[in-house]
Amino acid sequence: MTNLDPAQAAFTPKQGQYLTFIYYYAKLNRVPPAEADFVRYFGVSAPTVHQMILKLESAKLISRIPGQSRSIRLGVPRDQLPDLE
Repeated sequence: MTNLDPAQAAFTPKQGQYLTFIYYYAKLNRVPPAEADFVRYFGVSAPTVHQMILKLESAKLISRIPGQSRSIRLGVPRDQLPDLE
């Protein structure tokens, strides 16, 4: 996990839920979540999840390896994440 400057770690409550989901999913399953896992957990459409992943990546809150599934890595330390609702 790459630690960001706290000033860079600003995110919306919804983004925080996605980030926390990534943290706990990876901790429990030992692999990062696939987009389908977000769809099931949050009850939203696949395009909604994909757009959120793109936003998180553009904000440098996560990183991914292009062309590799389940490659999401958090860019925010656990102590800056909200509780999962």
